[in-house]
Amino acid sequence: MAHEARKDGSHLELPVLIFGPVEIHRLQRELEALEEYLEQTAIREPGKQAPLPRTSRLLEALAGNNRFNLLVADERQELATFLKQIDHQAPVIHISFAADPSSAFMAKIVAWFRTNIHPYALVQLGLQPTIAAGCIVRTSNKSFDFSLRHHFYDHRQLLLEALGGASPQPAQGAVTVTGRQT
Repeated sequence: MAHEARKDGSHLELPVLIFGPVEIHRLQRELEALEEYLEQTAIREPGKQAPLPRTSRLLEALAGNNRFNLLVADERQELATFLKQIDHQAPVIHISFAADPSSAFMAKIVAWFRTNIHPYALVQLGLQPTIAAGCIVRTSNKSFDFSLRHHFYDHRQLLLEALGGASPQPAQGAVTVTGRQT
């Protein structure tokens, strides 16, 4: 999926606040709700319109970064088409952490993926407390385990040797586990 170009030739941008499929689906529902509201407003009697619904920070960021006016039907439609294409074609990277990462940390990760991997890469978060520290990264065809658990497992012989060398030897004449004196 190449950069999505607008009618004026500029490319659409996906803000780092919108980092995963969950946010894409939420934005699609919000745009549909806004579209329905504006269609209903057009058929109501003049002067009896309800106030315009509040838009989320994510939708405002997406519209603002791409200079869209959400009151213009063609621009809403273009935005909906863009979100649909992102939902179906953007690469999704699943990252599992031991604990919930901060939003600032996630913004840095998403920015890195969008700079180095794909401009519309989506990151799906998972929690897996058993990994202790680090993360596990999965794509549709690869898996990378950067967890402390995996590191200890790969180096278990070295760890056992280090622990074995540190254990004290029984002293001369001491009773061992077998019950015999040495």
